[in-house]
Amino acid sequence: MEINLVSDTVTKPTPGMLQAMLQAEVGDDVFGEDPTVNALEAKMAAMFGKEDALFCPSGTMTNQIAVKVHTQPLDELICDEYSHVYQYEVGGYAYNSGVGINLIKGKHGKVTAEQVAAAIKPVHDWLPLSRLVVLENTCNKGGGSYYTLEETEPISRLCRERGMALHLDGARLFNALVETGESSLAVGNLFDSISICLSKGLGAPVGSVLIGGAEFIRKARRVRKVMGGGMRQAGFLAAAGIYALDHQVARLKEDNERARKIGAVLQEMPYVADVRPVQTNILIFDVKPPYSAESFLQKLAAHGIKASPFGPQTVRFVTHLDFSEEMMERVTDILRKLAD
Repeated sequence: MEINLVSDTVTKPTPGMLQAMLQAEVGDDVFGEDPTVNALEAKMAAMFGKEDALFCPSGTMTNQIAVKVHTQPLDELICDEYSHVYQYEVGGYAYNSGVGINLIKGKHGKVTAEQVAAAIKPVHDWLPLSRLVVLENTCNKGGGSYYTLEETEPISRLCRERGMALHLDGARLFNALVETGESSLAVGNLFDSISICLSKGLGAPVGSVLIGGAEFIRKARRVRKVMGGGMRQAGFLAAAGIYALDHQVARLKEDNERARKIGAVLQEMPYVADVRPVQTNILIFDVKPPYSAESFLQKLAAHGIKASPFGPQTVRFVTHLDFSEEMMERVTDILRKLAD
């Protein structure tokens, strides 16, 4: 059996999701006439207590639209050095929005209000204006780390006091919420805009949703269009998102738990130098020489296990909908055998 731990983006639609897609009522979403897209957007806006939402092809697009709408050229955004908007979006903040970036060295991808306050620049002609703070929850490069409401509230309050916008890259937010038990409404109260990915742990094939106020989404819709994100009969994809939200949120706890079980085994292996704290479904660890990340992955591949290199000595596993309990037991068995 092949076991794919490369990402939670590798999942296939479940039979129930495929049926929902086949039965979707569709129209032309560029004209606002796709009823299933409209239903998804209304559902997501209501979940987070916002006025409106916008269905887009990807999380990179929803993040980049948010940066564009919240800023002007010569502004800057503030984020942790591990943030997806900095690490994995091709420098889009500069390309699309003409803004700079001010990086904070947080802990496992998380920053504090005190760090944000220290990063805000004074107003001088020779400095960019600090306009936007971006938090990532959960943080991919931070090993699936997450913010609680208690940790987020001081940052939100600071941004409002300083007249700055606060955007949440919530690509894997529901992996955090099933752990904390906190509500999406409470999260929505703290942010000006939120991006939610449907095609990661939630298991939909395509799509992310940008959530915010009515005027923000009105502007975002125009930016989506100029970025080439206007879709036509997108309701087939939106139906998958609605199904995922209705049926595949609670089970994310299983993914998180399987990642923790694998992490516990890795902690005991003599070839492992370090395992990052396993909080959700992302597991990052370092291997010791003579292993490199690539040679270790080759060993795993020989046993039918695929994963990602995350640095010269660093490997990432991501658990997901299509990674079963049987597969987890197979992985832990192989990891133990590699120590022999």
